Amino acid sequence: MAASPQKPVFFFDIDNCLYPKSTKVLNLMSDLIDKYFEDHLSLSQKDANNLHMRYYKDYGLAIEGLVRYHKVDPLEYNRKVDDALPLEDIIKPNPQLRKLLEDIDRSKVRLWLFTNAYITHGKRVVRLLEVDDLFEGITYCDYGAERFICKPNREMYAKAMREAGVSAVSDCYFVDDSHINVKAAQALGWTSVHLVEETEPEPEHQGAKYQIRHLEELRDIFPQFFKSRNKDRSDAADGTG
Repeated sequence: MAASPQKPVFFFDIDNCLYPKSTKVLNLMSDLIDKYFEDHLSLSQKDANNLHMRYYKDYGLAIEGLVRYHKVDPLEYNRKVDDALPLEDIIKPNPQLRKLLEDIDRSKVRLWLFTNAYITHGKRVVRLLEVDDLFEGITYCDYGAERFICKPNREMYAKAMREAGVSAVSDCYFVDDSHINVKAAQALGWTSVHLVEETEPEPEHQGAKYQIRHLEELRDIFPQFFKSRNKDRSDAADGTG
């Protein structure tokens, strides 16, 4: 008997993707990161922010620069930054997001989380959004590993494919709010979608094959994966379907 064809996997970023930037989680996280730089490296607020931004630009994560050059304990960093965020006061269940994810046909595609955060933060966010049960697994940046690997490092995408059990890049679909992350995935052969919220300026050069303002647009880009498209839903609501 011939082997069943492998199902594609749709990888979803978490932060500023499954919830909007307007929640200001990124701002709070940035403040905590700056404070960590100030306290542990004895820097002024300005110098802390500059170094934080430099490491983020160079490595995709501020923590990688801290570990690489300052021998910081990454798990302690995680406790004082990501795990210290008051997410329970900020992130609430999102029925529209849940409906979108439920409408994806699991007989045609599998869902997987793909984040640069540590696993404790990633799991906390999707639990608070009440969508944690809709994903088969999560690929995260392992702060406890001897060597850091995170997006947009090509090894991180290979790790995601390995953990999600998909072997062909043509079977990988991906949505992220980060221009450098979707650009790297697209270069590897993934089908990438750049989420640029309406409040954000469009990038000068498009980083992915697709660019959207809202996750709901995924229905129209990939109708083959959904039980219903936006047009079908509008027709049903109008009584014309």
